[in-house]
Amino acid sequence: MQFGMPTLIEQDNLEETAILCKKLGLQFIELNMNFPHYQIDILENVDYFLGIMKQHDIYYTIHLDENLNVCDFNRSVAKAYFETVRRTIAVAKKLHAPIINMHLHPGIYITLPQRKLYLYEQYQDIYLENMERFRFMCEEEIAKEDIKISIENTGGFLPFHKKAIELLLQSNVFTLTLDIGHSYCANGVDEKLILEKEDRLKHFHIHDAKDNKNHLTLGTGEIDLSKWLTLAKINKCRCVLETKTMEALTLSVQWLKDYKTDLFI
Repeated sequence: MQFGMPTLIEQDNLEETAILCKKLGLQFIELNMNFPHYQIDILENVDYFLGIMKQHDIYYTIHLDENLNVCDFNRSVAKAYFETVRRTIAVAKKLHAPIINMHLHPGIYITLPQRKLYLYEQYQDIYLENMERFRFMCEEEIAKEDIKISIENTGGFLPFHKKAIELLLQSNVFTLTLDIGHSYCANGVDEKLILEKEDRLKHFHIHDAKDNKNHLTLGTGEIDLSKWLTLAKINKCRCVLETKTMEALTLSVQWLKDYKTDLFI
């Protein structure tokens, strides 16, 4: 079981991030492609990233841009997102990054008198065809490399998301990420789906939450952290301590050392 840190808004410099990662006794950094300094053209400067990795004896996982929408009905837009993922997989191979984390985009919805109607629900056949194309592309690009694309829960999977997950998990290339703070704030709506597929659970985002606020320092919220950390250990999952500040991250690591010494070694 290994622990890592997220990309922090306070640190634009990878060297500083790696120093903090090592100082805290963490094993990896999750490079977040929402940030300008981790866009794909920069990640493709692999010699720089490898140099930092070797110098500080850490490794990387990658978090895809949350705007990524490979099922966009605009084919030019979808093609650009496909290409971004293709290039990210190529980078992951060179950096030996074992996990590429991703969200499932909900797309656009139409507000009807009685409810919201998502276009991916209305045109689900097109959505799933595009998702199947995405699966085939990822399988082809990853081939026999030990890289997994891990699907993260956010605010509750929509019905068409659940069908997409079933389709993607037909391939060994895809796994699941459990974000326990997101789950808490969504009243645990995705936990049944994820736990029924526990053998595909490979990645965790760990943070505390209370009063519909997440990404809190460990031990300051209402989540049963012991339960989820034990599950992560049983399934040999990597865990990102996904707080959002250096202070919260440092205090979370200290909480692990104080209360979960058997896990944080």
